[in-house]
Amino acid sequence: MKEKSAFLQDLGKSLKGKLYESLVSVFPVTLMVFILSLTPWVNLTSRELSVFALAACFLIFGISLFNLGADMAMTPMGQYIGEGLTSSKKMGILLSVAFVMGLLITIAEPDLSVLASQVGTIMSSKLLIFTVGIGVGIMLLLGVLKILFHQDLTSLMLFFYMVLFCLATLLMGDDNNRALMPMCFDSGGVTTGPITVPFIMAMGVGIALTIGGRNASENSFGLIALCSVGPIASVLILSLVSNGSPDFKIPDYSMETIMAEGVGNVLIGSMEDVGKSLIFIVVFFFILQAIFLSLPKAKIIQILLGIIYAFLGLVLFLTAVEMAFLPIGYKIGIELSSHQPGIIIGFAFLIGMVVVLAEPAIHVLNKQVNEITGGEVSQRQMMTALSIGVGLSIGLSVLRIYLDISLLVFLIPGYVLSLGLSFLVPKLYTAIAFDSGGVASGPLTSSFILPMIIGACVSMRGEAAVLELAFGAVAMVAMTPLITIQCLGFKSVMSRRHRENAAMRQILAAADDQIIYFE
Repeated sequence: MKEKSAFLQDLGKSLKGKLYESLVSVFPVTLMVFILSLTPWVNLTSRELSVFALAACFLIFGISLFNLGADMAMTPMGQYIGEGLTSSKKMGILLSVAFVMGLLITIAEPDLSVLASQVGTIMSSKLLIFTVGIGVGIMLLLGVLKILFHQDLTSLMLFFYMVLFCLATLLMGDDNNRALMPMCFDSGGVTTGPITVPFIMAMGVGIALTIGGRNASENSFGLIALCSVGPIASVLILSLVSNGSPDFKIPDYSMETIMAEGVGNVLIGSMEDVGKSLIFIVVFFFILQAIFLSLPKAKIIQILLGIIYAFLGLVLFLTAVEMAFLPIGYKIGIELSSHQPGIIIGFAFLIGMVVVLAEPAIHVLNKQVNEITGGEVSQRQMMTALSIGVGLSIGLSVLRIYLDISLLVFLIPGYVLSLGLSFLVPKLYTAIAFDSGGVASGPLTSSFILPMIIGACVSMRGEAAVLELAFGAVAMVAMTPLITIQCLGFKSVMSRRHRENAAMRQILAAADDQIIYFE
């Protein structure tokens, strides 16, 4: 009875902490929208603001419950699978499980479903999700091999990005399908979201710590980065073999249409989507539990409870997104871009800086980075670097529309710079940076930022330009943290050298003051 009481007390304390974190994360985005509604630039009705306020409350509770569920279920599941299968020393089974889990968690990823629904007029949603799942499964398998054989992440990323840009160049030469290229790069960013990140990161940690080695902590990172590359490659290949010119139609983003469906129906729809997605992961985990893991009953109960919390959290999150954040984002993009371009570009930068605070997977990554680095990379440092990076990427995405510039003009120099920095900073920072790129582009990016940019593109360039100019924003969000976090690492290296040089000067100065007599 005492143990149960202590457990409930700890649970309540954890939930309270998660609620506070979520409130701090969501409040800046909500405040910015309400302040914007008071300006002459955007006209939001009282009904739209009321629904948005309700959705913000849903978002706060949703993120809190999901983060609690991720701590109790998704992270332990990944770590137990990584540790258990690695300890069994059955590489074939470990690699097979990695591929299947990569496929299943991709099907369960909510922000991929959001993107698929927005491009449903040019490509089958099911085909897109399955293709992305195959890409994630293959890359997760390769990522496990990378950990087992202690391969260098920088060399792997250099090779895979060369392959990506070769495929992108081939697609750009296809007049029928070249407009699909930005959407292909977006597919990599949305894949690594709230379900994928805690599971894959924990799996990597479990495998790396089980096999040990001098650089086990550094070796545990990189799975998210690789799993972001796989979907881009697979969707690029799918686009290259597609026939015909894409006929893209903008989905109906109006709040009136969504609210006509009713909040209850939206909630039920979200429950069905999340339930269908999570059931695959749960069933497969319990098959592994019965055959390989044999975890004690107490841990199984904790995981089941965590899955329930994660389910409820994602339902509330997706309901809030569909009910208000998606239509409000689109309307803001339409109305702001009808004024001076500097207004929408400036707002895009600011909203990019604060929207990353509300991404559920960001908090999972920051916590794990802080623990693995022993506090060397604090959560505040990570959040600052990510906020600046995402803010820059959203601002540049709107500037790209205004100037009518190809996505590759930004991506190629950006990745060249990030890969170049990887040779100058500690490998741990490089691994964290490449993982952060995938994590930063979560559900809010695909369901609030992307509709906002689509709205801006419709206003500035027309509906025909949306596929080629508006899409690609998620890919930009996935790229810029690679640069900002490695700059953080570069700053750390230079600070350390400065301290060492200062200490050496003090030693030499002290030595000059001493007189040494030789006999």
